[in-house]
This record gives sequence, C-alpha cells and structure tokens, in this order.
Amino acid sequence: MNIYVVDNGGQWTHREWRTLRDLEVGTKIVPNTTPFSELTKDGIDGLVLSGGAPRIGLDSPLGNCAEYFEKASFPILGICAGHQFMARFYGGEVKPSTIPEFGKIELTILKEDPLLAGVPKQSIVWESHNDEVTRLPTGFLHLAESETCKIQAMRHKEKPFYGLQFHPEVEHTQYGEHIFQNFIDICKKT
Repeated sequence: MNIYVVDNGGQWTHREWRTLRDLEVGTKIVPNTTPFSELTKDGIDGLVLSGGAPRIGLDSPLGNCAEYFEKASFPILGICAGHQFMARFYGGEVKPSTIPEFGKIELTILKEDPLLAGVPKQSIVWESHNDEVTRLPTGFLHLAESETCKIQAMRHKEKPFYGLQFHPEVEHTQYGEHIFQNFIDICKKT
C-alpha cells in the first residue's frame, strides 16, 4: 500500500506524511510539479493533496494537480488548498472566507460516507484557512459543515475523490487519524 503526499506548500505536509507512515503505509512527499507518469511509475494506491500557501480562490494553478484529477483512477484526498483546488477544478466556486477560520471549530457531519465512517455527528477539528469552497461542484456530495464554513467536506459521486477543508493531520482534530485510516481503507478497496 503506497499513498503519496503531494506538497502544495502547506505548513503541515510533513504531518500528513507522518500520519500515513504511523499507520504503516508506504508514503513519501512529492512536489506538486511531479508529472503524473512519474508519480505512478512505481505504483501508488492513493494521493493526499496537502494544504498550501497559495490562495486557491485567487486562481492558483497548484502545480500539476489538474493532471492528477484528469488521469487518476485511484483515490485522492484534498486537504484545505487541495480541497479548494478540487472544487474549483470541477466547476465549484472558491472565494475569500467571510469569516476566516483558525483554530478549533465544531464539525457537523451531514451525510454518512466511508471517509467519515465512525466519526460522531459533531466533533472538533482544526482549521487554518482564508478561502473556502462557496459553491459545491456539480457531481459532488456535501458531507460536512461548520457554523461559518458550509462546505467542510465533499466527495465526487462517481470517482473516489474527497475534499476536506479542515486538517485531519493536526492532533487537535479529534478523529483525524481515524479519517486517515478510513482513507487508507478506501484505497485498499479501489
């Protein structure tokens, strides 16, 4: 089982890598400029698109992430900037947050899904964002929200692509490691 972490310049990219490693997954951090053919030459089972400094709502290209969505058949988990880029790539809308979130917030799960299986309807997650998804892309399911950010989690209806606005890799997210294990399980089944 190999799940690579695509580095989009996020402050916690190494935590995503460490969480996967601690869950006994083969993993490494790769630059977001890595061509898809190079990513897949040794065989991978999934990708995590890290958060990042770029303002996705301001039209950042985010390296080769568009190519990954165009060509991947394996699961992809977009976190923060990765989530925002996924939404924009598929026709959703990303704008500066009315109320930027930083710190602990309460997440409310709206729809049962394998990525969030075993996570209570309400839990505490860690946020760090100035932009957010303001319109869900066509073909996606809305999975979770918070009081000030309505699209905290989403999933493509047909492809195994997931987006999280919050940071499951940060220890302040109550069920973060559990969410990563769910993603690993999704990768095993795909």
